[in-house]
Amino acid sequence: MSNAKTRTGAALLGLFVLVAVAGPWVAPHDPGARSTDLLQGPSGGHWLGTTHLGQDVLSQLLVGTRSIMLVGLVAGAIATVLAVLVGVTSGYLAGPAGESLSALSNVFLVVPALPMIIILASVLPQTGDWVVALVIGLVSWAWGARILRAQTLSLRHRDFVTAAKATGESTWRIVTFEILPNLTAVIASSFISTMMYAVMTEISLAFIGIPGMSPWNWGVILYWAQTQQALGLGAWWWFVPAGLAIALLGTALSLVNFGIDEIVNPRLRTAGRDLRTPAGRIRMRPGFTPVVRTGPAARPAPAAAAPAPDPEPAPGRPVTEGTAR
Repeated sequence: MSNAKTRTGAALLGLFVLVAVAGPWVAPHDPGARSTDLLQGPSGGHWLGTTHLGQDVLSQLLVGTRSIMLVGLVAGAIATVLAVLVGVTSGYLAGPAGESLSALSNVFLVVPALPMIIILASVLPQTGDWVVALVIGLVSWAWGARILRAQTLSLRHRDFVTAAKATGESTWRIVTFEILPNLTAVIASSFISTMMYAVMTEISLAFIGIPGMSPWNWGVILYWAQTQQALGLGAWWWFVPAGLAIALLGTALSLVNFGIDEIVNPRLRTAGRDLRTPAGRIRMRPGFTPVVRTGPAARPAPAAAAPAPDPEPAPGRPVTEGTAR
């Protein structure tokens, strides 16, 4: 990784993936099991306390991580594949085919994901994480497609693409081996952004009480905490861990996205670094190119003053030797 921010984000994201895989097995209790420990604070038996029904909050948090990561990864993968297919194809092709695909992405830009999922949840008997991920992925690819189309339009007239056409390379080979490798960082950034959007959308749907969602995820925890007035009862352990987990996951995805942006933009790559020169250190800033002058030639010598012109002799007076040139 290029810097500390990216390494931190990747480490946090890897931790969430690990919890999503092993969470249901390492959870100390059944997340739906009730007990007599009602609204108990953190203790040795319940590390993050209990709910109004005596359910273990830590177990709910660990089990719910799988649903969050599953929807985020699946929706991000679906949206990224569609964005690459539509965006790169519409950017490389000219004529009606490219314009038609561009118009299709413009249509999907205005399709709202939240009302569509609400309608599907009310129609289907059991929605589940896979259906939610599929719907989010199908309606959230248009922004990535627009960005990839713009990048492809700038690449299709480059010298290496022109040379590949001149040698008789096929269209699919030019797109696969000439254009797509130059779009790797943009595609990765689009995947991270879509994953973040999918995670927040699923949490929002669960928080507003959409039926048919996964029985346990972070939005469900916040929904029951808000419904049972956990804040008014002072049960901070009921909603603070889930809110902190959402903030940490969003921070991890943002840090990884920042690192990918630095790969795409060379100006961001050098921003904030110090340039060591014999004259000292220079702080690099985006948009500015430092110019270092060293040695005696660094400062040009001031121009010599031009000699004052000799006064013109008065009329009728001879020109003396001192005034002759």
